[in-house]
Amino acid sequence: MTHNTYLEVRLPLQEEPLLLMARLVRSRLFDQYVVYESGVDWSLAGGILASVQLSGHEARDLRQVGARLAEVPAAGWRAYGWVKFELGAVLAGADPDGTEALLHLIVPAEEVRCVATNVLVRALTAERLDLLVDQVPAGSAEAPPVPAGRIALPLGDSGPYQAAVAAALVELRGQGTLEELILSRRVHVPGNVDLVASYVAGRRANTPARSFLLNLGGIQAAGFSPETVAEVTSDGHVTTRPLAGTRARTGTAVDDARLRSDLLRDPKEIHEHAISVKLSLEDLDEVCEDTSVSEYMTVLERGTAQHLASTVSGRLRPGHGPWDAFAALFPAVTATGIPKAQTYPLIRALEGNPRGLYAGAVLTCDADGTLDAALVLRSVFRMGGQCWLQAGAGLVRHSRPDREHEETCEKLRSVAHHLVPADHTAANAETTVATGGFTTD
Repeated sequence: MTHNTYLEVRLPLQEEPLLLMARLVRSRLFDQYVVYESGVDWSLAGGILASVQLSGHEARDLRQVGARLAEVPAAGWRAYGWVKFELGAVLAGADPDGTEALLHLIVPAEEVRCVATNVLVRALTAERLDLLVDQVPAGSAEAPPVPAGRIALPLGDSGPYQAAVAAALVELRGQGTLEELILSRRVHVPGNVDLVASYVAGRRANTPARSFLLNLGGIQAAGFSPETVAEVTSDGHVTTRPLAGTRARTGTAVDDARLRSDLLRDPKEIHEHAISVKLSLEDLDEVCEDTSVSEYMTVLERGTAQHLASTVSGRLRPGHGPWDAFAALFPAVTATGIPKAQTYPLIRALEGNPRGLYAGAVLTCDADGTLDAALVLRSVFRMGGQCWLQAGAGLVRHSRPDREHEETCEKLRSVAHHLVPADHTAANAETTVATGGFTTD
């Protein structure tokens, strides 16, 4: 096997990492790419040195992902990619629905990583390294204006979502074991969306735990994830950060404080959060020891919503690795319900379509065992000529259809207000300025 060595150059960071990532995507150097903001640094992966895809019954064993990545013919690799929500049902023993990939990872041929005040440029050939090095300092240190043009997107529900909530409540209030169900709805976006400009505009307006922009395996998406599914360090420490319980953020301090106080006193929201933390802890107990909960039921602000949040952590038991942790935690309880296995057929029946990347994960994993997986919420998706947003709410027996619909609107606004059109001359001119001089995607 031929062994590859990444050539590396470090440069000073001269502009916002967000704008550097957008500008490099605009350069069209990569047909497929993943941009990932980890909360600490930003990375752009382009080109493909190696890839791992799982579909069908083989997706039941995620340990093979680690085994395949261990065969990557390069030292110090980092893999990037996505996992669809439907993998959760397969992990729980359900038969796969079709033959499409449920997991798609790439180890890139080139990377640009922004860490603190430096930019690390990596490539497998000197020619590509020089090309990237020439691109990195080409931007401006001054942040350009956010484009003014937006797509007007009504978020109201004609009735199907509230009717679906009512149907779910029949199950929740019955004699069975179902305690919670996360039910979502799609909002289709008319016209052509400039995903890169929308990512820039949306990231400036949001306060995500993670963010991403990708074009990989036939899926395009930009997202501002409010929480992580799994964070695994190289020494085996595992963390998941469930968010459950929601109120709006209005931008007015007095109103936000009132809503925050209401959130902290609402029995339904507290119950929803407590059972989500309990299941997260049980999931971690499958593969970890020394599990614990910290920062219990704090309030985090995420874009146009504020949420009850907790941190659940543990240390991997001997013989377990990062993909065991991911398999135990995926999908996030805050995207499924309780018990997880019982929610999959209900979600499919009530929502009517596969979720795909929505409520799945975008992630990175490194050769040293580090893994970081963002829950795919607050995102815009494009696939097969269609573009849409999607948001859900956590239903328990105390839920009301009108309030759950209102909650989906609160979440959708984090993305819906920042969709930049790509098919209007004036909007395109503003977008070109806002993302460093490149034309729309």
